[in-house]
Amino acid sequence: MAAYSLTTFSRFLSSSTTTATSSLSLFSPKSFSSNFTLSPLSLKLNHHRRNHLKFSSSSFSTAISATISVGDKLPDSTFSYLDNAGDVKTTTVSDLTKGKKAILFAVPGAFTPTCSQKHVPGFVEKSAELKAKGVDTIACISVNDAFVMSAWKKDLKINDEVLLLSDGNGDFTKAIGVELDLSDKPVGLGIRSRRYALLAEDGIVKVLNLEEGGAFTNSSAEDLLKVL
Repeated sequence: MAAYSLTTFSRFLSSSTTTATSSLSLFSPKSFSSNFTLSPLSLKLNHHRRNHLKFSSSSFSTAISATISVGDKLPDSTFSYLDNAGDVKTTTVSDLTKGKKAILFAVPGAFTPTCSQKHVPGFVEKSAELKAKGVDTIACISVNDAFVMSAWKKDLKINDEVLLLSDGNGDFTKAIGVELDLSDKPVGLGIRSRRYALLAEDGIVKVLNLEEGGAFTNSSAEDLLKVL
């Protein structure tokens, strides 16, 4: 009867810590480093399960996938936002992309550290360079409501260099197949969006840089500048 000993299991978990925590990379590195740990002593495995457990790095990460790909036409969807008077307004994918060169990028959540400190500020900083390359629209999409997105915009102290749009029900996120289930994570964010950045011309996807979960490796403003 073969079974993993606690020592072997502990060594495995130690070697997989980087992979396990990568799915939480939408947070700052310090957010859970002291509180989020895995211990073999906390796992109660019965005799049957010990003999049938299969471990791999994929057990602690989520595969990168989407139903949209380069060459596809973006599905139309409606986003909401607050105007300067505080009234709820809407716009559509078609409004943002028809006859235009547009960058749409998504974040797992407003006010989360990587999104607030790196992703959105990077596009704000590079907005003039991107528009000099022919980009007409730069929009950030998040599965948060329009009121949260408006408060986030004020907190970031940005104008209209980047549009902050609410995909509150996740309709667009689901339509392109980039849902990210964070409901079982420590802060219970529910169903959000993977981080990504895409370039569309007249609604057709020309570039799609999709991240694993909330990682931030290839969806920056600099990454888009390289392909323009």
